[in-house]
Amino acid sequence: LMEIPIIYQLYLSIIIFTIGLIGVFLNRKNLIVLLMSIELILLSANINFVSFSNYYKNIIGQIFVFFNLSISAAEAAVGLAIIVIFFRKKGSIHVDDINTLKG
Repeated sequence: LMEIPIIYQLYLSIIIFTIGLIGVFLNRKNLIVLLMSIELILLSANINFVSFSNYYKNIIGQIFVFFNLSISAAEAAVGLAIIVIFFRKKGSIHVDDINTLKG
């Protein structure tokens, strides 16, 4: 069996993290794209955990990925529920309209 070198896995993680970071900073208007960009950042962290877990032959990193995935799934569910309620109330999902919810 041929193993993928860890440097390629880290390059993949850097690329995914950069795409997520660019999505957070360039698109501040749409909440769904903002949540997807945050999920990409968390995915790059998970790739790092799995890569180093495999490199050091330790399962702790992979166990931490399961916790991280459950947290990100809960974050996505709560975030999408908030977006649906916000869309029903205001009719848009623009970040600039969130200031109207003060109270």
